[in-house]
Amino acid sequence: MDAIPGGPRRPVPGFAADLRSAAADSAAVGLGALPMGAALGLFAVQSGLQWWWAPVLSAAVFAGSLEFLLVAMATAAAPLGQVALAALLVNVRHVFYALSFPLHRVHGPWAKAYSTFALTDEAYAVTAGGRARRWPRRRILLLQGLVHLYWAGGSVLGALSAGLLPGPVEGLEFAVTALFAVLALDAFARHRDAFSPLAALGCSAAALLLPPERMLPAAFTAFTAVLLVRHALTRRRRAHA
Repeated sequence: MDAIPGGPRRPVPGFAADLRSAAADSAAVGLGALPMGAALGLFAVQSGLQWWWAPVLSAAVFAGSLEFLLVAMATAAAPLGQVALAALLVNVRHVFYALSFPLHRVHGPWAKAYSTFALTDEAYAVTAGGRARRWPRRRILLLQGLVHLYWAGGSVLGALSAGLLPGPVEGLEFAVTALFAVLALDAFARHRDAFSPLAALGCSAAALLLPPERMLPAAFTAFTAVLLVRHALTRRRRAHA
């Protein structure tokens, strides 16, 4: 942990301490990432791909919902241009994650590159709080690495166990959506802020009026604008209080 300027220096946690903290931080989302990775492995094999596609996607792409989409596009032999456009539309939300993810705590080009690559919904959900802005670089990287390991390990287990099932499992592509719903309910239970989910719902409903390929970017842009306006009004209200 960083020392406070002008104050007593506190001991910096070692690797074992950071690993224990990262394991505790990642436990809740890891319980979701592991079965979701398994769902990806099952989905890949049941779609007709070889089992090794699942760990390759998990290691090289590591983008959750995009991996499910890539499996479908790979089996349909979609052109690269269509794949690139789909990746942009699905992952454009990560642009907004950078507003509150503590990437400034991660120093070094290789460490920063991996942290950017491994900025998933699960890692963001754990680090979006204010306390994560004081975490050391190693704790953040270990957290992301463990989430990556949960997902990749689950994909291998799912792919290898696909042959043991008597028939195809329906609804595997819904696994990521289910996790988002659970994370949203958990966030509401902790903060009891009804405005944010209602604003997100309203922005999403309004964005449904647009063409499907523009819905997600428009919803995120509108929701971000609403949150920025709310933040500005809250700061002004506190300044005049």
